[in-house]
Parts: sequence; structure tokens; C-alpha cells
Amino acid sequence: MTKSVLIVDDEPNIVLSLEFLMTQAGYDVRIARDGNEALESVVEKTPDLILLDLMIPGRDGYDVCQTLRRSEEWAAIPIIMLTAKGREVEKEKGLALGANDYVTKPFSTSELTKRVKELLGDV
Repeated sequence: MTKSVLIVDDEPNIVLSLEFLMTQAGYDVRIARDGNEALESVVEKTPDLILLDLMIPGRDGYDVCQTLRRSEEWAAIPIIMLTAKGREVEKEKGLALGANDYVTKPFSTSELTKRVKELLGDV
């Protein structure tokens, strides 16, 4: 069965490139454009991994991550925070809230694909 990746980002160009990248890597891709839509999407069908932007409308990425980590059902979903916020304090906060990885934009497509595959055990 094909593994699924939920992309949570409100920037159309980023969404388009991530969708292409993850599809090319063989994953089923779903899109959410804000924090509330992300949580609704997880409720509908649990993804195998989430690429989560921090600066999204509604509930921000930190809140979405924290909400998922508090739930027994979704606490184990791998989350890669993908954001323009590159300060060390922001990275530490993201990881402390439960993100498995933290990638700053602009990102290397090959490095991001590698990290996704590692977290999904597809190496």
C-alpha cells in the first residue's frame, strides 16, 4: 500500500513543488492550507507523515504539532516542520513540541526526500 504524506502549507508555489516532489518519490499526497484544515484532514484519514509549515493561517504549525502529540491516536505520526523560521530557538521549540525533524526554507529537495524516506522507513 502506498504511504501518504500530508502537506500543510499556505504558499501555492511551495505546495506545488512539495506535491510534485513527494509524488515523484512515490507517495500519495494530500494538501491542507491552514492549521484547522490540517487537523480535519488527519481526522478523515491518518497520513503516514506530515510536512508542516509553521506560519499558516488559523492554528499555527506549533499548535497543530502539539495537538497531534497530545492525542494517543496521532502521537506517532512523523512530523517534519518545514519553515522559513530558521533561528535556533524556533527549531528547539518545534522539536520540543514533538516534531521529528525541522527543515528550513529554502530547502534541498534531495535532502528533504531523504529525510521523508528515513522517517517512513523507505531507505
